[in-house]
Amino acid sequence: MKQLSYLIFIGLLMVSCNNKSNKTNDELVFNNAEEKELEIFDFEKFEPLLHKNDETVYVINFWATWCAPCVKELPHFETLAKNYKAKNVELILVSLDFPKKYETKLKPFIAKNKIQSRVIAINDVDFNAWLPKVNKDWTGAIPATLIYTKDKREFYERSFNYKELETELKQFLN
Repeated sequence: MKQLSYLIFIGLLMVSCNNKSNKTNDELVFNNAEEKELEIFDFEKFEPLLHKNDETVYVINFWATWCAPCVKELPHFETLAKNYKAKNVELILVSLDFPKKYETKLKPFIAKNKIQSRVIAINDVDFNAWLPKVNKDWTGAIPATLIYTKDKREFYERSFNYKELETELKQFLN
């Protein structure tokens, strides 16, 4: 599968180098990024990411492309990840989009918005079993964000602007 993706990428690259191409740069980025493989986890495979015990501050945002407040706040998370990468902060964007929409909605959204952070799609419909494992009080509403270190853990069932998000993160960096 990776070899096929590589060949498609090379083919697109060759076509895009043709001066007669009518494609814009945005279309080319979209086509190339769409070929990236999306990480798809069931909850059992995802759960270890909720309990890392190292010197990193983890920011895990649960979102979906169909959630307007989620989409609105995503640029703030991307900016945060960029601004704090040197301070050992890792952002993971966890998509709760429906599996049948991965190809038609999620992957094009990631490409169009040039999402640089790690995106994981959770393909586990037993929400009632795994939501309390993320946080015992989580109702399932999104956006929702977990920020944690080996010593501290906070869960937020709300949306953020950049200043609010940075304020919360700074509590974990001191």
